[in-house]
Amino acid sequence: MLNSSILLKEYDLKVTPQRVAIVEELYKHGHMNIDDLYKNLLKKFPSISLATIYKNINAMVEKIFLNEVKLPDTKSVYELIKEEHSHLVCSSCGKVEDIIIDTSVLQNSMSNITNFRIENTEVIFSGICEDCLK
Repeated sequence: MLNSSILLKEYDLKVTPQRVAIVEELYKHGHMNIDDLYKNLLKKFPSISLATIYKNINAMVEKIFLNEVKLPDTKSVYELIKEEHSHLVCSSCGKVEDIIIDTSVLQNSMSNITNFRIENTEVIFSGICEDCLK
């Protein structure tokens, strides 16, 4: 079970009902864009504003508590920070899934080809998910 309050405190983030709800939604869904997050939070906090969600998301990204996943041709989604991973994105339904792959060979190869020190690798694979293929 996720204890959102303790997790927020560990990242030196003030514990508020809105932040706890954001963490719980992201934990439940894995990846969410701000519009979907807003729709879900309105059920619990009818007076919450989109600006409040943006402010909280930005604060959590700044503290490296959340990760913004920038997807091609669509809105960014957010996820809780976890071990390094890549993403699979369905170009039909928009579903986003995590995939654990070793990118070290790719990083080393790119460093050798470009003489560029690679500090971060974000890999996004796009295609059609199993559900959409049916």
